[in-house]
Amino acid sequence: MTELPNIAFLDFEASSLGKHGYPIEVAWVFANGQEESHLIRPAPTWTDWDAGAEAVHGISRGQLIAEGAPLETVAQRMVTALTGAILYATAPSWDGKWLSKLLRAAGLPRHALRLQDTDMAHRRALREILKAGDVPADLQRELMRDILAQAQHRDDELGPAAHRALADAQREQRLWLDIRQRAVDIASRLGNGGGGPLRVDCEAIHQKAE
Repeated sequence: MTELPNIAFLDFEASSLGKHGYPIEVAWVFANGQEESHLIRPAPTWTDWDAGAEAVHGISRGQLIAEGAPLETVAQRMVTALTGAILYATAPSWDGKWLSKLLRAAGLPRHALRLQDTDMAHRRALREILKAGDVPADLQRELMRDILAQAQHRDDELGPAAHRALADAQREQRLWLDIRQRAVDIASRLGNGGGGPLRVDCEAIHQKAE
């Protein structure tokens, strides 16, 4: 398998999804498994709270005040740890909102870190591995679709998300690794680039995903 790229999967939990919601927890997991998780102590002006959201993530405002790190500390740690890495999130519009709010509240540039959609990480990994394995270009699109479907089916079997930042980021990293490994396995079976085994694998993947 090719060397792991410098990427990380990031997830936030928030006080609410309302206009005045704010980030309360953040975690990230690098491709190699290195990870961090931080509860975020709210700024004095961050008072919005949704009891329904608390019922989902299980984090109380009292816990944040007692155990959370100052938002400035968390934001600076993120910039230190994540600068230079490509960052992915499953809901980049929401997670990007929380990231921007955290950075701005800490007095840091709101674009010091940027998020991309996790789907892009999946497709980039597939393209790179299939191309490196000399998979015929006219078959790559079909293979990518079927590998993604099979991996997503397996992930769905795990049930709903935990709605805790670290657990959800870990799950995204594992899904990416699974997609990557499936692509490596198929590419390695091609040997000298013969099309027969590849077409059989493609059909098998499609059947398993249904």
